[in-house]
Amino acid sequence: MSTHHPTPGHPDPASPWVFSTRELGRRPGNMRSYRRTIPAPAAPATLGLETIAVPAGEPIELDVRLESVTEGVYVSGSVHASLTGECARCLDALTDEIDVDLSELFAYPDSVTDETTDEDELPRVVDEMIDVEQIVRDAVVLALPLAPLCTPDCLGLCPECGEKRADLAPDHGHETLDPRWAALRERLSAD
Repeated sequence: MSTHHPTPGHPDPASPWVFSTRELGRRPGNMRSYRRTIPAPAAPATLGLETIAVPAGEPIELDVRLESVTEGVYVSGSVHASLTGECARCLDALTDEIDVDLSELFAYPDSVTDETTDEDELPRVVDEMIDVEQIVRDAVVLALPLAPLCTPDCLGLCPECGEKRADLAPDHGHETLDPRWAALRERLSAD
């Protein structure tokens, strides 16, 4: 039994992130819609940031429309996924959901767009296939909060003792004495 190994730079037709444009053809205006549920990739290509991400293997709901246009295939649609992370203020675990819109042109080979843009500026249609994994990854990561919060009014941690402020008494505090007065305090308490 032979295993299919995609050529570097060429989409793997077996990947759930890859869509064939063969049925679409190159006639502007032709459209196809697709719905797929794809497991989130595992490390090192995780989908997210250090503080919040789509957990590896978690389902990503992809709803896309491929439309043939003069210069390539225009991909539009949405992505929905569950997130897990850590609150930036209190460090508690948190869960959330994300909905992100997609819109990207995949340039046809030898089109004006292909010839006038750098390889890293715009994705390409390769062998009548497009791979949406990178555009999904980029859209999700750009939509994630850099400092996720468990609640918008999270009080965070006490800077003195490190305890969660929400769990502390309202009169919680730490007496801080200016070191310059420490000698006087010692002298007064000795009496």
